[in-house]
Amino acid sequence: MDLSLAAGNLLSPPVLFFALGVAAALVRSDLSVPEAVAKALSLYLMLAIGFKGGAAASEHGLGADLALVIAAAAALSFTIPFLAFGFLRTTTGIGRIDAAAIAAHYGSISIVTFIAATTALTAAGVDYPGIMVAAAAAMEVPAIATALLLARSGASAGERVEGETPWREVLLNGSVVLLVGAFIIGVATGEKGFESVAPFIVDPFKGVLCLFLLDMGLVAGRELRQVRKRLTPALLGFGLYMPPIGGTIGAAAGWLIGLDAGGIALLATLSASASYIAVPAAMRLALPEAKPSLYLTLSLAITFPFNLTIGIPLYIKLGSVLAGG
Repeated sequence: MDLSLAAGNLLSPPVLFFALGVAAALVRSDLSVPEAVAKALSLYLMLAIGFKGGAAASEHGLGADLALVIAAAAALSFTIPFLAFGFLRTTTGIGRIDAAAIAAHYGSISIVTFIAATTALTAAGVDYPGIMVAAAAAMEVPAIATALLLARSGASAGERVEGETPWREVLLNGSVVLLVGAFIIGVATGEKGFESVAPFIVDPFKGVLCLFLLDMGLVAGRELRQVRKRLTPALLGFGLYMPPIGGTIGAAAGWLIGLDAGGIALLATLSASASYIAVPAAMRLALPEAKPSLYLTLSLAITFPFNLTIGIPLYIKLGSVLAGG
């Protein structure tokens, strides 16, 4: 790993604000971000990254490469949970339902980790294709299908699976709708449309990201404080070793379909990240028996900080190596 890149990412304002949020929560500070503000920040980030990606894709041109990226992303989202489920069942001893729910999170994606990776690539001077936003959208849903398959196949009588399959809720999840919708608008309006809204989505972007990650740090710190006794060494280890494994698989897939260094790094990041927005909402409906304290803590309080500080520089370096940089 490029140590200067890693150090630069660790000392970047967004990462430091995340660390501030974690520290504030752990020492029980009354610092907080109002829920309405946090939601507005999230909406802004989805809109900005989707629109910028669509405008870049419009300039690049849409074709077979877009379909290939979407197909690869969907395949990764569907298959990675099988691997995660196997690790969880063989190393942690948790039940099938909890293992399936956790595995779904690691097949889906963290859009904020993706945004942080695009920011790190820009800071490092590495270009990336705008169509990677479509890959992010394609990786939201397939992992949920895998989780339901894993939970319902071979479940014992004591692990009877109840709940409804939340396809409508997942497909119409706000983050998915806004990300895809903004991407389509960016494609439709192109460079001219991008220039007209650039003062809104370019200059304020990093400041909004800092405030959003401060809130994410506060949430992660509270999760750690509340359930630290449930985090066995095996579960903690999973939250730390699964991201590089998923990232390596994603990077290999990106190399095989001919992505450049930035594209490989972003597909690796998506494959390494873990959802803490769309999938938790889906699991509450589809697998209500699964423990949110386990899957939320692992994805948000363990894997998210790992990717933000160590993982992203690793995936950028991996993309450079595979692309021959």
